[in-house]
Amino acid sequence: MKLQFDRQQLRVRIDEDELATLLSGGEVTTATQAGEAFMLRCTLQLHAHEAARLDGPATQCHLHLPEAAVRDLASRLPTRDGLQFSIPGHEQTEPLHLLFDVDVRDSARRLKAARHNP
Repeated sequence: MKLQFDRQQLRVRIDEDELATLLSGGEVTTATQAGEAFMLRCTLQLHAHEAARLDGPATQCHLHLPEAAVRDLASRLPTRDGLQFSIPGHEQTEPLHLLFDVDVRDSARRLKAARHNP
């Protein structure tokens, strides 16, 4: 899983193996040790609600995505179109714009190789 933060936007990109883990009821976690200062960890799971949700402290966030939307995206793969969500902020802050997509380059490479080597 790759996370990319830019102001009030978070892009989450997973590969197809991670998608399979999510669709089977599992979770995907990524972690980065920021020198000796702290560990950044984010866990991604699916849930039955219609909205995306982000919980926990900044160093141990838990991102929950709507299972139905992710399953629908999975049924349309390969596609460059991902999912977009808005997570409300506190009081006067702007919402967090969340972009979620699946990197299908590995399967595209496998398909291409299979076509050339029947």
